[in-house]
Amino acid sequence: MTALNDTLDVPREAPKPRTFAGPFWEATREKKVLLQYDRRDGSYQFPPRPTGMRSGRRDLEWREVSGKGKIFTFTVARRAREPFRGHEPFLIAMVTLDEGVNVMANIVNCPLDDMAIGVRVKPFWAPLPDGTHLLMFEPDR
Repeated sequence: MTALNDTLDVPREAPKPRTFAGPFWEATREKKVLLQYDRRDGSYQFPPRPTGMRSGRRDLEWREVSGKGKIFTFTVARRAREPFRGHEPFLIAMVTLDEGVNVMANIVNCPLDDMAIGVRVKPFWAPLPDGTHLLMFEPDR
């Protein structure tokens, strides 16, 4: 079994979000996942944008979702630049949330032997200095 690091001890700065991403980051203070929803075409989108990806409209609403999903693809980072250098190997995955959007994030609390495409995951919240949290994922066992 290959031992992996979880990158939780990597120092991270708090985000400086653009105005249109503010609600997403504010919700992380309460460990909630908010996605933008476009009522016009009935779709969610991520990452946050000032307009709907398909409709081009600005009348998006924010909806709370579970944050659960499944691994779409992943890689094991065996070499990294600062600030991740020295914390290798670690997992990076593209997670498809149940709402159909993809989120790239670190996977924690998961031995490499348990990692596979299709594994169900749930949010894991890494605290940031300003009280917000960074969305990561862990297996939903």
